[in-house]
Amino acid sequence: MSTFLFDKLVFGPVYSRRLGVSLGINLLPNDSKYCNFNCIYCECGWTKNEKGKKLILPDRETLKEILSEKLQKLRGTINEPDAITFAGNGEPTIHPDFSGIIDDTIKVRDQYSPHTIISVLSNASMLHKPRVVDALMKIEKNILKLDTGIEGTFNALNQPNGNLALQKVVEHLETFNGKLIIQTLFVRGSYNGHYIDNTSEKEMNAWLPLIKKINPEYVMIYPIDRGTPAKGLEKISEAELDKIARRVKKEGVKTEVYY
Repeated sequence: MSTFLFDKLVFGPVYSRRLGVSLGINLLPNDSKYCNFNCIYCECGWTKNEKGKKLILPDRETLKEILSEKLQKLRGTINEPDAITFAGNGEPTIHPDFSGIIDDTIKVRDQYSPHTIISVLSNASMLHKPRVVDALMKIEKNILKLDTGIEGTFNALNQPNGNLALQKVVEHLETFNGKLIIQTLFVRGSYNGHYIDNTSEKEMNAWLPLIKKINPEYVMIYPIDRGTPAKGLEKISEAELDKIARRVKKEGVKTEVYY
């Protein structure tokens, strides 16, 4: 399998294993990935943020117009979305107008498809910005990544840009006071001289206490499902994921496995 990019600002609807019939929104370029992480399992491929290259992001008004038209077209059909999902070719909260875009999306949703939830799939890297946090608190499914409780694994698996530390990410996740959903992708394999396995007992002993401390609405557990930029990564079995889920539930946190 190969990696792929989303080539439209608003795409779908598509069927999501986690969100049902989902209308996707890509706030990043439609011809390249732009992200502050470089996860070895990312379905969009490697992050290649070129220095000096002008970054052209979709504007707020264009999105509002296209989303309005799309929701009106889908209204009353079998494809009327269960969710409007911000995902796409990188980290959606990087967009400088993210907060305003969320406000626009809520208004358009309320007008044309009031039963549809709004979800954001984020790597939790921009939570130091109060406007991003405020925007995420307004939506129904604020889905934030936490793949590990160990700093070394965080750096090897997610490969964040700059000086982002896992401890800081966790501190920001705690500020939501449980109004969030944690997403964790489990995987094992070798990359760049490191053997990575975030299902190991050492990993569980570091990750589970953080999950309990953050106390999310629930945890989404899932394996790789599409092509990955790093070769030879192993898809964790459903039985293993179910075992991890049982351990999370013992900590008093709801969990769903998406296989």
